[in-house]
Amino acid sequence: MILTMDEFAIIHRFFTWPKRNGRTLLGVGDDAALIRPVDRPIAITTDTLVEGVHFLPEAPSESVGHRALAVNLSDLAAMGAEPSWALLAMTLPEADIGWLERFRRGAERLARRYGIDLIGGDTTRGPCTVVTVTALGEVPEGEVLRRFGAKAGDLVCVTGTLGDAALGLKMLKGEIMWRSEEAVRRHLFPEPQVGAGLLLRGRATACIDLSDGLLADLGHILEASGVGATLEWEALPLSPAVRRYLSESGDRLFPLREGEDYHLCFTLPPAKQSVLEDLGLAFYPIGTIEGRRGLRIRDRGEEVALEPLGYRHFGKDPASENRRISSNASLGYRHFGKDPSSGPNVSLPSCSL
Repeated sequence: MILTMDEFAIIHRFFTWPKRNGRTLLGVGDDAALIRPVDRPIAITTDTLVEGVHFLPEAPSESVGHRALAVNLSDLAAMGAEPSWALLAMTLPEADIGWLERFRRGAERLARRYGIDLIGGDTTRGPCTVVTVTALGEVPEGEVLRRFGAKAGDLVCVTGTLGDAALGLKMLKGEIMWRSEEAVRRHLFPEPQVGAGLLLRGRATACIDLSDGLLADLGHILEASGVGATLEWEALPLSPAVRRYLSESGDRLFPLREGEDYHLCFTLPPAKQSVLEDLGLAFYPIGTIEGRRGLRIRDRGEEVALEPLGYRHFGKDPASENRRISSNASLGYRHFGKDPSSGPNVSLPSCSL
């Protein structure tokens, strides 16, 4: 249902959530939020989701709300930070009450699970749906996880199976005729590894979340740490659905190249492996850090050099597909209202791939 509703009504109806954090002094409804920090570092991250680039135009809005927050929580997890607050900025082509209600449900359910307060943001009208979330989390001094710090002899580990989210996207786009509900769920509702990040504090030597693909993201750790690594193909955690796809397509780089799994990739001294296992953390050692620079994989007895392929918005990486979003919208004072200055008859261009 499309309603005549201005941005203030949208904020009041859909994005004024109950306060859960006792250190939120002032949230949604004023010119700025007020929070009371404690005496430890605050990690801050932001991510933008654009319709047609990060999610399909027909994607369920509950999924869009969940993903918008989840990808930010994944960044905080990679730093070992405990999430506390979030800000939400949205550009919408229209005020669809059903879409907004389902979006709110997806985002608030995840926020509630981690005790996150939504403390502000912005709502505006534009040619297509764009969602930006900024998330803030806290981490004790000296326990922040970073991309650098991996040392020769460390294990390379991941917290879950690889390639499922990208496989689910292929299924939703109709590129594969069979279906795995788990793969589709992994794409639509990725699970940020917040708990794993907390357990890795003081134990992992380096950490990153798998947003752009294992090759690209592990490549960031290797570059920042000045080391190399060799992975073991047989050690890669692959779901039955991904194994089936590899068997049918022959694309053995698929689980290494494709992103949006939002698991954590981290390096770990071998002596710490049993400590994490005793704490109940599920993870998979898939290789070893080496002093020799570069990234390699040992497959069927042969060692093969790998390039750090992955998704890049502006790069020339063959794994990326650059997209342009049309803009040039003329917007008024009330983005969704009937205020004469809003130009209600303005035709907004749509986003396109």
